Amino acid sequence: MTTMATQGAWLRMTSSPKSVAKSTVTSKELGFLTSQLSGIRISHAPSDVINRISVPSFPGIQPIVARRICPFTGKKANRANKVSFSNHKTKKLQFVNLQYKRVWWEAGKRFVKLRLSTKALKTIEKNGLDAVAKKAGIDLRKK
Repeated sequence: MTTMATQGAWLRMTSSPKSVAKSTVTSKELGFLTSQLSGIRISHAPSDVINRISVPSFPGIQPIVARRICPFTGKKANRANKVSFSNHKTKKLQFVNLQYKRVWWEAGKRFVKLRLSTKALKTIEKNGLDAVAKKAGIDLRKK
């Protein structure tokens, strides 16, 4: 492996020894690009793409968490100003009051565990779970 100083570029092209000797290169003999920043190998050949892409594992990175959006009402975080006594304004986020709740689904004859806002919970109590889920386009059978 050569160092970054001797490469001279962020991306380097690696290919098989057969394709270097030939003047015409077919699509199967094309190599792949390796990014020095992320380590992801990007294949040029249309075949065998899945086997050529490799993503390095980083132990410090956390898994992807669910977004703070209510699936029933579409409510999401509001961008607001935090105003101090001296009237100095700094940006802050006002998050939705999301709750994990087990709701009885009458059509499925079972409980469904949902993450929804308190506004959606009031709407479900008023109109029913089936009506609110149908309006939001949510299929309750998957959960």
